[in-house]
Amino acid sequence: MENIIQTLRKNRSQTIMLATLVVLFLSTLQGMEPNDWVITVLRGLAVASVTFLVASGFSLIFGLMDVLNLAHGTLFMIGAYVGWTAYVRPDTMLDLATPFALFIAGLVLAPLWGNLLARARVSNVGHILPWVIIILGLVVLAFGLTRYPITAWDPAVYDKSPVVFGVKLDLGQTDLPAPVTAESAQIVLAMVGILAGSALVALGIALSAMRQRRAAPARAAWKALGLALGLSILGLVLHLWNDALTASLVAAGTTWRFFLAMIVATLVGAGLGALMESTLIRPLYVRPIYQLMLTLGLGVIGREVVIAIWGRTQMQMPKPALFNTIGKGCPAQTLWDALANQCSTFYFMETRVRTYNEVFVFVMGVVVLIAVWMLLQRTRIGMIIRAGVQDRAMVEALGINVRQVFTFVFALGVGLAALGGVLAGPAMGVSDDMGEGLLLSALIALAIGGLTSFPGAAAGSLLVGLLQQFIVKYGQIGIALPFLAQPFKPTPPLVPASTLLLMVIVLLIMPNGLFGRKE
Repeated sequence: MENIIQTLRKNRSQTIMLATLVVLFLSTLQGMEPNDWVITVLRGLAVASVTFLVASGFSLIFGLMDVLNLAHGTLFMIGAYVGWTAYVRPDTMLDLATPFALFIAGLVLAPLWGNLLARARVSNVGHILPWVIIILGLVVLAFGLTRYPITAWDPAVYDKSPVVFGVKLDLGQTDLPAPVTAESAQIVLAMVGILAGSALVALGIALSAMRQRRAAPARAAWKALGLALGLSILGLVLHLWNDALTASLVAAGTTWRFFLAMIVATLVGAGLGALMESTLIRPLYVRPIYQLMLTLGLGVIGREVVIAIWGRTQMQMPKPALFNTIGKGCPAQTLWDALANQCSTFYFMETRVRTYNEVFVFVMGVVVLIAVWMLLQRTRIGMIIRAGVQDRAMVEALGINVRQVFTFVFALGVGLAALGGVLAGPAMGVSDDMGEGLLLSALIALAIGGLTSFPGAAAGSLLVGLLQQFIVKYGQIGIALPFLAQPFKPTPPLVPASTLLLMVIVLLIMPNGLFGRKE
């Protein structure tokens, strides 16, 4: 008991602030009917879950690496578009799988090139040669990619645009367009071009590293060769079984495809994060202003690339069949009946609740929260991350490869954001501007909870989600205020303004946020 009292005294400001927030939350419930506040709380928890997926990754990256990744919202959006492709157009996803595997196979050869160059005692290669080889590799890569047959869409033609395929899937139509065909010689030439182009890019990277006297060990070289062979074989197998795998995914139904889309989007996001950190962010660790400019520019470029590939129109991402059935037995009376009958809604405390929006999204947020907490608290890499947040110089002094840890954390953070994007797709639609609002909400949540605190990311996201949804609900039913004949109804602009006001109040009282640490 004494320890609890001492802890409360030590964290007096934090305790008072949390108690005040709890009292204010309970007071907001007094002006609502039970069914109103139940649905409002559930919607707030769902919004908080998506916000948390973006904020938690942002917090991990900034806490360990001191990098403000302003492209995080764009990566959230890219996750939604990648998930949409894997979910609605599995044929396109499988067509892209082979060139992607070959591309990665060539890139992972960088340690092998480094070892061979070290054995050949190549050192003085100048500044220009590595860039010449990288540019040549990109040209060869473009040659191979443009000749590989990919069944896609045409955003400029409405009947062939992504919008149409989303609507068709929502209506239960699973027919896909006829696959693009090409001669065997062209396909082989394209595969060789992709593999050779990415291998040349890896050679250029190895030459640049050799110029900086960073040779790869022999063990890493053999691992790289084995991984490249495995990825090349995987790409060839995916090409040979493309039609059979596409038919299997279509027959599997939307539920299994959606879970696959979650995995694919998360892995692609993690891959993009690792690539960003290792090639663009790493040289700028001592230049924070350049980091901000770079990530801001990458966010703009990423959005334009998405618009060029998928188009500017908002796309529909239907809910999976497990959460999208209406008709007999629906809405269900309990959650278990809803899952058994695959109902889109069910009743809870005389309130109609959406199974996907208010339940599944929140559950996924809790699962990610527990999984990442276990990773940070129960694993060696988590111990290194926590130690790096507290004292990065000491971790480096212990001989730990901090660069690999940085790459892992950046990949994890971006992967979480991409997962949030694919989860948000069925609830809010898929559009090129969906990342901007989430990034702002995530930054506000982090400022409230503490920029470098993972629990703070969860607490701040919870406060932001609940506050937004209560303002929305009071905009519908109104707030009874003294001296007003009619209830006051907050307008939509007050939704983001309310979270900003909460952030200002919290930071005025606690400059480091609720769970932030003093620098």
